[in-house]
Amino acid sequence: MKKKITIGSRGSKLALIYAQNAKDKIVQNTNLNDEDVKIKEIITKGDQVQDIRLSEAGGKGLFSTNIEKELQDEKIDIAVHALKDMPAIETYGLRTDTFLERNDPREILISKDKKKLKELKIDAIIGTSSYRREFQIKKIRSDLNCKLIRGNVDTRIKKLNDGLFDAIILAYAGIESLSIEDKITEVFSTEEIIPSAGQGIISLQCRRDDNEIISLLDKINDQQTFHRAHAERNVLKVLGGDCETAVGAHAIVEGDKIILEAELFSLDGKQRFYEKKSSKIENAKELGKNVGQILKTKSNNSYKR
Repeated sequence: MKKKITIGSRGSKLALIYAQNAKDKIVQNTNLNDEDVKIKEIITKGDQVQDIRLSEAGGKGLFSTNIEKELQDEKIDIAVHALKDMPAIETYGLRTDTFLERNDPREILISKDKKKLKELKIDAIIGTSSYRREFQIKKIRSDLNCKLIRGNVDTRIKKLNDGLFDAIILAYAGIESLSIEDKITEVFSTEEIIPSAGQGIISLQCRRDDNEIISLLDKINDQQTFHRAHAERNVLKVLGGDCETAVGAHAIVEGDKIILEAELFSLDGKQRFYEKKSSKIENAKELGKNVGQILKTKSNNSYKR
């Protein structure tokens, strides 16, 4: 094993926590020491563009392209990503096949006055940057207004406290990692709000031809998360969606079985297409493709791609 390894990560507080988790796992499971593994902060376009939807600035790759470029140029050995921020189609020459044990995938609400979603006033303004979340919220309460919010967790909470929003929807995993669970007003079950594919999963990426790093990453790959990630991601691959595609996908493992639940919304959010299927865990990838194809057929291509 090469003696020094560099991990590339976004520079946000949350991303660096995830990178440190990856580093700790590597040190615990290999003969490398703490000083052998370095974390390099990389600025991404997604961090620089804060006032428009991701799709208007270039899509999901905004959070991963710069980091992937450093990997391709051999300036880093491993890239750490939040899986839900990565495009469904892999970048040529790179391998995204290692996943840390999944964090909580659920969605949460934070409101100014600790009111739950059903208690918010009529026409209350909810901050979200996701069409999926917007349509899911409208399914629960059609009278609420959704308004674009961007930025890291701290920035979004500040905008809420400044009175720009009545509530915001965020991923539980980020709040938990930042140890600010006391700010949570409401936690939604994955049945109430199906999360984004890969939500709560940290993925580790390397070069396809870097066999040393691949063998190292194999030592820390969480197998249950591996199957869940591939099932959910294959729904996206079949749909050919981008960051504006309103789709949720969530898989759970029970014994030797994997159960996948997914939903897709039409372009205007008024139609919802839903599917839930299960299979043997070793068929997780095929299950994802199957569910994706069913949703595609049901929707008759009426969704945003």
